[in-house]
Amino acid sequence: MIEWVPLGGGARPVPRPVAAPLVWAGAFGGALGLVALLNGTVGVGRTGLALAALSLLAALLGLCAPFTAAPGTAVLCWLSLNGFAIPPAGTLTWAGRRDAVWLACLFGAALVGTALARLFHARAAYRRLTTEPGDV
Repeated sequence: MIEWVPLGGGARPVPRPVAAPLVWAGAFGGALGLVALLNGTVGVGRTGLALAALSLLAALLGLCAPFTAAPGTAVLCWLSLNGFAIPPAGTLTWAGRRDAVWLACLFGAALVGTALARLFHARAAYRRLTTEPGDV
């Protein structure tokens, strides 16, 4: 007689975040590519759209990153935003309040992405531990 048994019956660990330098490499390349794409399609000077797109990128990168990678991710996205998405392209400037708000938005997006990932992973781990073997 054949007996069916589940293959993954043991406890599965919570996924570990990706190393911060790898996340930063993704932020650097992704931000430059995203700003280049936006500059080519909608033109230079659309900072609101560029900030929204880079915040989304920071949040997506935060899904697989540790909390310690959030500041570096925000700074790398801000460098691309400040250097290439606003005129004059290629010149870094500091406009006080505006750039502080941009950095805060990017940092917050990276933190939200990381917090959501940790929350979903913890919830999934809790559900795996509390389900009865017969409930599966």
